[in-house]
Amino acid sequence: MNKRDTHGPYLRVTADARQSAGVRLTASGPRIAIGCDNRHNFAPGGSARRWAHLAGMNDQRVRRSREEKLDELSERLERAVEELVTGEQWRRAMVFAARFRSRSFANTLLILSQHTDAYEQGRVPEPFPSYVAGFRQWQQLGRSVVKGQSGYMFWSPVTARFASLHPDDPHSWRRLGRYERPDPGETVRRRIVGMKPAYVWDVSQTAGEPIPERPEPAVLHGQAPDGLWDGLAAQVRQLGFTLDDAPDAAALAGADGVTRFNDRAVVIRSDMSEAARVATLAHELAHIMLGHGPGDDRHRGIREVEAESTAVMVTASFGLDTQPNSMPYVAGWSSTVNGRDPLDVVRATGERARTAALSILEKLPEAPVGDGTPPGARLTRSDPVSLAAPAAAGPVADRAAVRAEM
Repeated sequence: MNKRDTHGPYLRVTADARQSAGVRLTASGPRIAIGCDNRHNFAPGGSARRWAHLAGMNDQRVRRSREEKLDELSERLERAVEELVTGEQWRRAMVFAARFRSRSFANTLLILSQHTDAYEQGRVPEPFPSYVAGFRQWQQLGRSVVKGQSGYMFWSPVTARFASLHPDDPHSWRRLGRYERPDPGETVRRRIVGMKPAYVWDVSQTAGEPIPERPEPAVLHGQAPDGLWDGLAAQVRQLGFTLDDAPDAAALAGADGVTRFNDRAVVIRSDMSEAARVATLAHELAHIMLGHGPGDDRHRGIREVEAESTAVMVTASFGLDTQPNSMPYVAGWSSTVNGRDPLDVVRATGERARTAALSILEKLPEAPVGDGTPPGARLTRSDPVSLAAPAAAGPVADRAAVRAEM
């Protein structure tokens, strides 16, 4: 009998079949192995149970390894957050996050922490990374990771498909199996259901084809980039607020700018440099976008840090060097939320600022400072990109959504 005949007593074993403990997908559906000879052909009376046992053991090892790496990431992230002590350290972290804004705030801290270690060990020549990408991304660009270079581990989302006949009903979503097709008329979306470790390497850890360098914008100290004020002002007005000038700080009780939610008005000092006015306008726009109105009962210190962090990311993306406003010590504002770990508050604050900055930047002319992705690189599934998701898809997905903030 032809051993490739899928309807006979012998079935050819593929790698996928062995890994799935004796189940092989054919054109007509799954076929269950009932045995295996020493030439990897399924045959009656073989060792399907042994394959299943080995596959189960391997799955357990993979899960343990993943959990250990996720624990390692959590510990490293905790150390990185704990090192953000002063307001200036927080500001530098936000400037760095602006240069890697395609990744979550927590992942930028992880990448910076591991790159710092690599620099101190002499494995990379510069104290800050420039471009980072995954193994396959570098291969797509004609480069390869240099032997002996360890990648930087970060949080990467695990996604699954969910289907629903009634997408507006958050309780109607069901998770699809790996090969399952949706029913006719169902809407299908992906959402994050967990996290896994993934790796990126800095360009200095690779060799091969040269990477086209993105021109660095000139650092502007007193002037603002063309069109930046107009772009920010347009967003303020689109949100239903007026924009006015004040002659000096005395007119604003010593402030550079204020947002009056009850009057739906933003007022900015007119006696500052262009750069300072743009930075202040970005700060006030952030207050509006982050909902820092009368209904927000959080500590004022956190609201100010969120707004200033958003402004730092926006202006840094345009190469704007503004006179830094003083930021409070991290321990001061991060401990003001009752019932929450200060480390969680720091992570959440950084991510809220990043999200607001991205929303603002999307409506502005293209920022001249890149986002850390090499020119020409294509995103892979391990990249932490935003994914459309149903409003709710079960408790597992809800827990993962919280983890996804990392």
